[in-house]
Amino acid sequence: MSAIFEILDKDAGGRIGRLRTPHGTVETPTVMPVINPNIQLIPPKEMRNFGAEILITNSYIIYRKEELRSIALEKGLHELLGFDGPIMTDSGSFQLSVYGSVEITNEEILGFQQKIGSDIIVPLDIPTPPDVHYRRAEDELAITAERLEAARKFIQSEQLLAGPVQGSTYPELREKAASHLKDLNFEVYPLGAVVPLMEAYRYAELVDVIAASKKGLSPAAPVHLFGAGHPMMFALAVAMGCDLFDSAAYALYAKDGRYITVNGTYHVEKLNYLPCSCPVCSKYTADELKKANNREELLGRHNLYATFAEIRLIKQCIKDGKLLELVEQRCRSHPKLLDGLKKLYTHSSWLEQLDPATKGTFFYCGPESSFRPEVLRFGKRLNRFSLRGSVIIRASPIKGEKDYDQVLTFKAPFGAFPIEMEEVYPFNAEVPKLPDYESLNIALSNTLKLMDLNPEAEFTFICEKEFRHPLIEEISKRAKLVYREDWKKEQISES
Repeated sequence: MSAIFEILDKDAGGRIGRLRTPHGTVETPTVMPVINPNIQLIPPKEMRNFGAEILITNSYIIYRKEELRSIALEKGLHELLGFDGPIMTDSGSFQLSVYGSVEITNEEILGFQQKIGSDIIVPLDIPTPPDVHYRRAEDELAITAERLEAARKFIQSEQLLAGPVQGSTYPELREKAASHLKDLNFEVYPLGAVVPLMEAYRYAELVDVIAASKKGLSPAAPVHLFGAGHPMMFALAVAMGCDLFDSAAYALYAKDGRYITVNGTYHVEKLNYLPCSCPVCSKYTADELKKANNREELLGRHNLYATFAEIRLIKQCIKDGKLLELVEQRCRSHPKLLDGLKKLYTHSSWLEQLDPATKGTFFYCGPESSFRPEVLRFGKRLNRFSLRGSVIIRASPIKGEKDYDQVLTFKAPFGAFPIEMEEVYPFNAEVPKLPDYESLNIALSNTLKLMDLNPEAEFTFICEKEFRHPLIEEISKRAKLVYREDWKKEQISES
């Protein structure tokens, strides 16, 4: 695996990596523009201008059309498309999911992909849709497993072989399938049959599918999220460890007159302004774009620019340790994405194992930030603090604190920690002055736990008047509770 995929940087479950293929190395995360060999809105040879390093096309479509098949067999896939970089080929599973059958066997399509020089070959798996009966999902998963085992024996070359993870919307089946495939040592692991979830904005269920699949795979395995083409959900998927996406959205949306942004999609007819500075939007006004004879092509180009701009931003955020901040921003662009964000943090125990222990500065972006892996990690390590004697806990420096044996800072959503750690990640967090209920709930819970772990210490808690929460009463049972205003009065009277 290490010879094929190398991880360079990490943040949360996301990573920047290098995927080696027969036609060159690809930096991930990245998007593979989908090329329809029959209809090419933008010539494949121009795709590098947008940032594309790898393309994906459908080998079944090529196989079925005699003219395309002859050229591909004689001159190769790359000559057919006019692209010299890596190309992945789908097997016809999409057509199988739409039409119920395809006129080819698994062995035939594998052999065809191998002959035409595909860089990443996909077997003919069974794409089980969401919400089917468990027995059907289990039975179809067994057929997929047989086909993938046969494919692993069939393909023994420098070409990469993909092992699609199926299992419908049953996390236990996804994890079981992924664990089985891990032992077969595929080079790429696509997560299949998830397009219906994305089309219906069922992002919370999509998160569970991804998480279950990732838990069954090796953490070093490159993962492809099949059919994920809209940039507004890339950050969420990358944070869960998806490395490759494929997008036909740039062309399909353009055909329908739709204009992609990271916050959603606009119908171009309703646009008065173009909220983008890509080469297309810099050259045309909204009215000019609407009336252009080549409007579909121009929209397709803009959509690609918007798509790859988001990929570059995601990579920079991984470098800076800011991926989760970006995820939280993006997921507030749509209520269903917010559902996905909340579901993401139900998997924080798993994410915490992948998330780097040190980064830059933790930025609190809203109530969901209280459930980030860093906060969970702090709560699990409270037993590392040993406190004795007199201990004062305050949110900011106060007069008289030096009279105590130990001084702790209270900062939501973490809780109380030694003042010596204030500039250490993640306690250097940028947080609102007035904590919300969720962050205060976790911070006070952690503080109570810390007190229970150190029964020999005598605690004084300097409470801010804004701290209105039921757990304040519990704090008062374990510590001397003083409001900051009263503390100031006491200090003045004593002086």
